[in-house]
Amino acid sequence: MIAAPGRRRHGIGAARAAADTEPGLAVTEDGFLDHRLAIRQPRDGYRAAIDPVFLAAAVPARAGERALDIGAGVGVAALALAYRVAGLTVTGIEIDPALMRLCTDNAKANGLEGRTDFMVGDAARPPARLVPGSFDHVMANPPYLEAARAVISPVPGRAAANVEGRAGAGGNGADLAAWMRLALAMVREGGTVTVIHRADRLIDVTACLEGRVGGTVIFPLWPDRGSAPAKRVLVQGVKGSGAPLRMARGLALHEEDGRFTNQAESVLRAGGGLEL
Repeated sequence: MIAAPGRRRHGIGAARAAADTEPGLAVTEDGFLDHRLAIRQPRDGYRAAIDPVFLAAAVPARAGERALDIGAGVGVAALALAYRVAGLTVTGIEIDPALMRLCTDNAKANGLEGRTDFMVGDAARPPARLVPGSFDHVMANPPYLEAARAVISPVPGRAAANVEGRAGAGGNGADLAAWMRLALAMVREGGTVTVIHRADRLIDVTACLEGRVGGTVIFPLWPDRGSAPAKRVLVQGVKGSGAPLRMARGLALHEEDGRFTNQAESVLRAGGGLEL
C-alpha cells in the first residue's frame, strides 16, 4: 500500500464479509477498478491494495498474446490485466493453495475464467507445465523485504507476501534473484518483464535484469506532486533488447487535498493502462 497515512485508500467501496471459500479461512469481498472486479481475499493475512493494479496497468499486452503473473496472490493483477486487454490469456502461479483457489474463484465470479489459468507454484518450485519462452509478457509483485532485514509478521500469509527467501511455514523460499530468473526464463525474446517493487530496492531489481533485458524503463510512483520521495517503482525491460535504460517522469498519486490525481484515477478506477 502506498497511500500516505490519513489519505483515502483505493477501493471500490467498503469491504463486506463473504462466505468462506476455504474451510477455516475468513474472507471479505472487495471492489477493484471501481467495482468492475469483485475480489475475495483473506480477512487476515495477505490483502491486495493498489500495487497489483498499477503493475497490471503497466504491461503493454495486446489481444492474442499470453502473460504470466508470478506470485498471483488472490489474482488482482492477473484479473485486472485480463479485464483491460480483451483476447489476452493470463496464467498465474501462487505458492499458497488457498490463495490459488481464491484466484480461480475470483476469475469465475468476474467472468474471466476462460482467459485465465491459475496453478500452485513459486519461483523456487515453478509448475512443470510452464514452458520457458512461451509468454509475451511476465509481471511480478515480489515480496518487498529481505528476510535478514525484516520484522517478520506472526501471520503466515502476511509474512509470505512481504518477506522474500524464507523457507518453511509462512515462507516462499525464493529470493528476488529467483523471481527474476523465472521471469526471464518464461518470457520470449522481445517480450517484456514488468516488476513493481520498493524504490529503495531499485538497484536490486535492475541488477537481476542487467544483461538480459534492454530498453529498461524506471517509472516512479510519487506519493504527491511535492518533494516526498517515491516509495514504489515500476521497472520494465524487453528481453534481448540492446536499448539503453531510461528514467521516466512517473506518476503522482495524490493531489494536495489527498484525492487521487486524474492519472491515478484512470488506472485505479477506470482500469486504464500506463504507458511507461
